[in-house]
Amino acid sequence: MQRLPTADEMGVDASSYAFSTGVRDTRVALARWQRRPLSVVGPWLIGSSLAATGLLLAVLLVSSLSSSYVQIVQLRPPFTVGDAGSVLHVLGSNLLVLALHALACVAGFIAGSSLPLQASSRSGLSRWVHRHGGRIAITFVACATAFSLSAQAYVLGRTLAGVAHFLKVSPELLLLGVLPHAIPELIALFLPLAAWIIASRRGEWDQLLAATLVTVSISLPMLLVAAVIEVYVSPHLFSALTGIHPPIVRHVAGWTVHVG
Repeated sequence: MQRLPTADEMGVDASSYAFSTGVRDTRVALARWQRRPLSVVGPWLIGSSLAATGLLLAVLLVSSLSSSYVQIVQLRPPFTVGDAGSVLHVLGSNLLVLALHALACVAGFIAGSSLPLQASSRSGLSRWVHRHGGRIAITFVACATAFSLSAQAYVLGRTLAGVAHFLKVSPELLLLGVLPHAIPELIALFLPLAAWIIASRRGEWDQLLAATLVTVSISLPMLLVAAVIEVYVSPHLFSALTGIHPPIVRHVAGWTVHVG
């Protein structure tokens, strides 16, 4: 493979050279992936599915440890049918998480591909950081992801236990009722991170920007479908599984569900 000239050898600014190289690598990757999309997207989907499954199992484990917690249910999806505004609210919350995961993917591209190209124009500590940006990025994103997943597992698990105890159903049954929208939602949210992990393990930092574009384009319609299912389908499934058709009691603080 022919070695590419450095920015110094070409007599151009290092930042401009890194930008143009990144754009070229992204175009090359996208063109190559169009010829074999399944072989590229398949591992990402498998990785995000494994992450989603792991999180759901962790949520179930946390719920089993929160036996005394009770949480009053607010009358909103997925416990009652919503409207278009509810879909937009759910979608907006998920888009924020997707944006954070996509930014991690972009940060990996910058740290692993763009920064090393600028290392020759730096000196001292700055040169070391630019040269080893990929390793720093791996460590940071790994720690941030582990913290995020742990926090999500705790919060969701505790909420699952509290709602299940309030409605007098098992956490397992309650979790089963939300799986139709939770599974595609989590897979879509974890897709950029799965692409990030796979590319970083292969040292394919130059492909992370292309991976960000592809994963986000796949995740957006999946999140829209998941939001529609949560608002319009999951409430009926919840009622069918639990047999709960509670009366609606309006309080000043909002709508709440009371199970007699």
